[in-house]
Amino acid sequence: MNSAAPLLEVRNLSRYFGAVKALDNCSLVVRPGEVVALAGDNGAGKTTMIKAISGVYPPTSGEILLEGKPVSFSSPEDAREQGIETIYQDLALADNLSIGANIYLGREPMKKAFGFLPVLDRKAMAKAAEETMALLDFHVKRLEAPVSNFSGGQRQAVAIGRAVFWNAKILIMDEPTAALGVPEQRKVVSLIKSLKSQGKGVIFISHNLQDIFAVSDRIVVLRRGVVAGARNIVDTDHNEVVKLMVGG
Repeated sequence: MNSAAPLLEVRNLSRYFGAVKALDNCSLVVRPGEVVALAGDNGAGKTTMIKAISGVYPPTSGEILLEGKPVSFSSPEDAREQGIETIYQDLALADNLSIGANIYLGREPMKKAFGFLPVLDRKAMAKAAEETMALLDFHVKRLEAPVSNFSGGQRQAVAIGRAVFWNAKILIMDEPTAALGVPEQRKVVSLIKSLKSQGKGVIFISHNLQDIFAVSDRIVVLRRGVVAGARNIVDTDHNEVVKLMVGG
C-alpha cells in the first residue's frame, strides 16, 4: 500500500449542469508512482470528473488539492502549467510535424540567426525528442519523420513524452488503448509502467478491464455521478468491478 503524501486529492467534488448532477460529492486520491483507474458505464461521470480536474469545467462545489495545496484552474492551459496533463483519445498531435516539433507545439524554442533573426531552434527540439523518448525506453530510428508515419502505440508515446517533457506530475489518460491492436496495447501498458517508475501519478480511464487490471494499483468506480466503490486492484476481480458499475 502506497502511503506517500497524495500528489492529487479531489475532495467532495460536485458538478451540476442546471438541475442535472453530473458528479455528486466524488472524492479521489492519486499518490506518486500510482495508477488509479476510473471506471464506469457511459454517463457515469468519468468525463465530467476528468474535465473538472483538468480545468475544462469549474467544479460546482468541492476542492482539488495538488501536492497538498488547494488549486483552481481557469483553463486546461492553466492546469497544464501546474502539472496536470490530459491525453485524450485523439492525442492532439500535429501529423505533419516531427516528434520534437510536437513536444514543443505552441511553445517553440527560438534562437537568433546572424545575431538578430529569430528562427526555430531545431537542435533543441531534436534533443528534447531524443531525451524524452529515451526516458520512456522508447526508440525510434527516425526522429525527424512526421508523426503520421508512426503506429498508434508510437503516437501514444509521443503524446506521453510531451507531457513528461513539460514536467507533468499527473497524467490523465482517456481510453489510451481503445483504438489499438494487442501488441500496441502492450506498448502503452509498458509506457504507463515507466511513468509509475518515474513517480508520476496516472489517472487511467478505460472500458477495458483487462488493461485496468494490468496497469492499475487502485480502481474508482463511478455510477450515475457518484463513487460506487473504490478498491485496491489486488483485493478485487472483474466480477466485483462489473457489479459496482451496474449496481447490485
